[in-house]
Amino acid sequence: MNTSPVVRKLLGSITMYLPMALMGLLALGSWWLARNTPGVAAAPVEKQVRSDPDYFLTQFSVKNFDPQGALMSEVLGSKAKHFPATDILEVDDARFRSLRGKLSTTGSGDRAFSNGDGSEVQLVGNAVVVRSAGKDEQGREIPRVEFRGDFLHAFVRTEELKSHKPVTVLRGSDQFSGDKMLYNKIEGIVQLDGRVRVRLEPKAASVQ
Repeated sequence: MNTSPVVRKLLGSITMYLPMALMGLLALGSWWLARNTPGVAAAPVEKQVRSDPDYFLTQFSVKNFDPQGALMSEVLGSKAKHFPATDILEVDDARFRSLRGKLSTTGSGDRAFSNGDGSEVQLVGNAVVVRSAGKDEQGREIPRVEFRGDFLHAFVRTEELKSHKPVTVLRGSDQFSGDKMLYNKIEGIVQLDGRVRVRLEPKAASVQ
């Protein structure tokens, strides 16, 4: 059968444009699949935490309360700056107090570093912590105790006081010192290590 020139021209056009049409069809199919196929969730971008302070305070106090609303502790100072990377509050001319239990505890230092909830306070430079005098559960007198050193680390919740540097302890009229110290307020025990020195004042004789 003879093919007319018009048919031959039409077949030639189809043959010429068929590859382009197939490529277009494939591209259209790929676009449809990409649009309708659930994509893989992108990996979360890790948020950069600032290493510089994010806020400053002047003449301030930070208070910590128990579930019943009673004041448990307070940190005060003339200036402070907060570091978000560590959630540490650095305080100048620092003072703090703890009101847990019957015996209160106060402290001060040239600088202090407090964690976010105020449960730990590190005093640096002219550090002083004082436990008030009072009575125990049996009604016996408990003398005032004072701790002095260049560094004191107070744990408010466990009522402990630590230092890896020399500390002087004044208990009533008696004086103790050591290179390191661990004090547990609940048990009333002071542990001194290193070069330990003790000075005990004689007790006045009772009058019969």
